[in-house]
Amino acid sequence: MPRNIQRIGYKMPRKPMFTRLFGRSPIAPLQDHMKISAECARQLPSYFESVFADDWKAAHIKNDKICALEEEADRMKRRIRANLPRGLFLPVSRSDLLELLQMQDRIPNRAKDIAGIVLGRRMSIPEEVRSLLADFLEVSVSATSFALKVLDELDELVESGFSGQEIDLIEKMLVNLGDVEHESDVKQVEVRSKLLSIERDLNPVDVMFMYRIVDWIGDLADDSQTVGNRMLYLIAR
Repeated sequence: MPRNIQRIGYKMPRKPMFTRLFGRSPIAPLQDHMKISAECARQLPSYFESVFADDWKAAHIKNDKICALEEEADRMKRRIRANLPRGLFLPVSRSDLLELLQMQDRIPNRAKDIAGIVLGRRMSIPEEVRSLLADFLEVSVSATSFALKVLDELDELVESGFSGQEIDLIEKMLVNLGDVEHESDVKQVEVRSKLLSIERDLNPVDVMFMYRIVDWIGDLADDSQTVGNRMLYLIAR
């Protein structure tokens, strides 16, 4: 019986052109890393609710989750660095992708820093600044979600061959991300102003660390915008 009988109606599964040319997309692992990074930052509002309530047992549990997510992001970062293709046929520069990864990794690192210093010092946040700080935190954390949405479009952009329509979409999303980062800056000024008005009544060392926390919360939005800017740089290249 002939071995080379053609199977009628059978078709080989088709792979996307990008996969056939370049292998597994190097973009997908970066997107997965950014999802974990954003999820880590999204734990902070709930964490601060426990801090405001002086519920340190709950804060400890939530801090453990933040640390676990940050450690997962670190593991993913190391895997990406080890496995990112070194061939000549990457659709974008390997060094650019690694730089983008480094920018993303700042987000879970900063979230862990914020939770860790508050828990370590059992910081009591003055009631006068709590609502402003909560609003500021929500805006800054939302910037990480905006950055994730932008990054989710990157593989589509690559597979489309950097089409004008995809680029226009990403540029519009980056404008929105910039607006959120600006709103975070405004909220940060409000928190610092309120803290300044009451700092004479507080322990000087506590005040110093509170200002540091405020700066680090602002970093979440700043780092998210930096991720977006690296995307724009990558597209421009």
